[in-house]
Amino acid sequence: MNIDKIIEEINFDDRGLVPAVVQDVDTKKVLMLAYMNKESIRKTLEEKEIWYYSRSRQKLWKKGETSGNIQRLKGFYYDCDKDSILLLVEQVGVACHTGEFSCFFNEVVSEKKEETDILKELYDLISDRKENPKEGSYTNYLFEKGLDKILKKVGEETSEVIIGAKNKNKEELVYEISDLIYHLLVLMVNENVTIEDINRELIRRR
Repeated sequence: MNIDKIIEEINFDDRGLVPAVVQDVDTKKVLMLAYMNKESIRKTLEEKEIWYYSRSRQKLWKKGETSGNIQRLKGFYYDCDKDSILLLVEQVGVACHTGEFSCFFNEVVSEKKEETDILKELYDLISDRKENPKEGSYTNYLFEKGLDKILKKVGEETSEVIIGAKNKNKEELVYEISDLIYHLLVLMVNENVTIEDINRELIRRR
């Protein structure tokens, strides 16, 4: 990959900037809009982690450099006019400084809900809770108590799933399975097991 040639292709504005739309590679959810200059593009393509240019601070900044919510580069595109960029990223934690997964959470019109990978979003949110504890969070309570507490909850929720199935009550079963999945995701985050690890193992078994 010739980075210099790629940078030469892009049409920057009179401030030397180009807008970058950021999209989660798995959920396809649009996460944020930011700006890049030549140097941030170079560092992004070299390091495979996303760098931007802050217009307010007038300097480069690496996404997640203080929060830990980094973005790993999975795809880099520019449009037909060569004046805007699309980044496909693996989002670690959440993209928005408010704690929302995406910066675009202010809904005005939505005739059809966007399909989303809720398991990955929940996993990312749990990961963010571990890295950035929030007072009063049940998830942080589990992390603070440690592995034995998490395993106890997984066992309890497994029993509840069995009871729900034996009761032949679909609503109860769905509720208890959801509880179990949540606690399994907490266990995964605690033990550094990713959804991609599980996907690979299931694909291997297929």
